[in-house]
Amino acid sequence: MSSLWTPDGERPVPRPGEAAGGGDPGGPGAVAGGAESGPDLDEEELSEQVEAMRAELANSPVEVVVANHCYGLFELSAVYLSQQPPLLSQARLAIDALGALVAGLEGRLGEAEDHLKDGLSQLRLAYVQIDGAQRAGSEAASAVGVNGGAAGQDRQSDQSGQSGREDPDGDGPRSGSQGAEPDADGEG
Repeated sequence: MSSLWTPDGERPVPRPGEAAGGGDPGGPGAVAGGAESGPDLDEEELSEQVEAMRAELANSPVEVVVANHCYGLFELSAVYLSQQPPLLSQARLAIDALGALVAGLEGRLGEAEDHLKDGLSQLRLAYVQIDGAQRAGSEAASAVGVNGGAAGQDRQSDQSGQSGREDPDGDGPRSGSQGAEPDADGEG
């Protein structure tokens, strides 16, 4: 039997195929304190725990509860941003949800409000930096594929003021339709 840590302490978790009850007091069916778990006892204990949690929640200031949910969105955003590769669309939704709560409840989040605003700013900055780095990496990769050379070669030539590419006509950059369509008078 494995265990799962919770804020209230370790909770036994049976492995798939293991029975939740039965066995000797110290064996796989045991619950904290040596009592055996049975279906009736589990439901009663669970019901008592739910009622205790509801009472605790009802006695907590609502701004603290809402702020805790905001911290959960902060953590969720950070998890998505820290994946390899970062899951930007998921992170963006979590960041936007946090932003909607913080902005929509401005002045009503109590002591946590300044911390939440700072955290939101940090997440937004991290998102922009990661997104920019990914875009730069994509552009560099496509430049290597299009030019057939390393992206660093173009940067070196740009810094020296000379282009690494030759302009065969000497008339500067071109767009696909420049000079191909007549102007409003029909002349071209």
